[in-house]
Amino acid sequence: MSGTKAIDFRPEAPEFLANPYPFYRRLREEDPVHWSPRLKAWVLTRYDDVKAVLLDREISSDRMRPFFATLPGPEAARIGDIIRYLSTWMVFRDPPEHSRLRRLTGKVFHVQSMHAMRPTVEELVAWLLEHIGERENVDFIADFAGPLPALVIMAMLGVPREELALVKRLSDDMALFIGSSRMSPDKYDIAERATKEMAAFFAALIRDRRKKPKNDLLSQLVHLEDGDDRLSQDELVATCILLLFAGHETTTNHVANGLLALLKFPDQMVALRADPGLAARAVEELLRYDGPSGVQARVVRVAQELRGRTLAPGDRMFVVLSAANRDPAAYAAPERLDLQRNGVSHLSFGFGMHICLGFPLARLEGQIALPAVLARWPSIELAVPEAKLEWLNSMVFRGMTSLPLNVAR
Repeated sequence: MSGTKAIDFRPEAPEFLANPYPFYRRLREEDPVHWSPRLKAWVLTRYDDVKAVLLDREISSDRMRPFFATLPGPEAARIGDIIRYLSTWMVFRDPPEHSRLRRLTGKVFHVQSMHAMRPTVEELVAWLLEHIGERENVDFIADFAGPLPALVIMAMLGVPREELALVKRLSDDMALFIGSSRMSPDKYDIAERATKEMAAFFAALIRDRRKKPKNDLLSQLVHLEDGDDRLSQDELVATCILLLFAGHETTTNHVANGLLALLKFPDQMVALRADPGLAARAVEELLRYDGPSGVQARVVRVAQELRGRTLAPGDRMFVVLSAANRDPAAYAAPERLDLQRNGVSHLSFGFGMHICLGFPLARLEGQIALPAVLARWPSIELAVPEAKLEWLNSMVFRGMTSLPLNVAR
């Protein structure tokens, strides 16, 4: 494996955060099953390998509880609420626990309930665009792509719209623990406070729905029964936090990254503007080209060989969805955005039993939001050079902190 010794995976480097794809290309070509001493983990970058791991039941998603178990007592006590609720998230559980939580939640949060949100999504898109009004300088994330998915999930759960600022603040603070590479002495404390506050927020709503059910998803979750099984109080709170957090962090990136990709390929923007009916196919290609989730983490349970490397039980793995989505073995001309592309499914939502529960809703939001934005503003340009855009310091989330635009109607 010539050249592999020179590969130093530094996911916090600004040039990597801005454009990880050249580095991923090198890994795919030179060392597709790469051991990173810095991350103490395997890094997988080829489409077939990533897909196979996501389907492999001998690879575990239960990576939070082993991590929590290694913490000294005082450190664990310091993040007690994070441990309490994140340990319950189905995304961090294996069967049979994962199967049970997914089955129960899926009785309420399913394709039909998500598709039924179309009028609400359309109304919220129009409301946000009207709120922007005639301004010609817009931060697309702060003004549109950030609030939209949060408002959609809030509407599903029955959270009042006026709680948006609170919900966004708490979710952003939780992201410091869940998705950030930022190493700062206070990030655990900030995330713990946010988790405690969000848990209390949802616990109060759950108490209210027990007494007075409403026509919302939260009421359905609270009163859900499957034979003798139902969600416990902690599971209810944890599921609400997960739906809100996962449902808006990634979709914000999906919509913003999608618009940036269209700005990079003006011919494709012209095509989508001319034919909004292209939206469904366009969204799949935008998700492939620069999707909102860069990496999923796994843990090896059973020793195995992969491309000549020995993966031992307990080894951590980072399966790089972004790299797999640009693999030339899976896609012709993968560096090009082609809204008419046909081919294998992208992996931006994961794959297999852990595929993102809310992916139909994320797709729906992109299909409605992006054509509406293009219809609203015939002229859209970056307000800063692309090199000046600031990207999230995260391997898990692929997105920007802001997207300044000059727009004209």
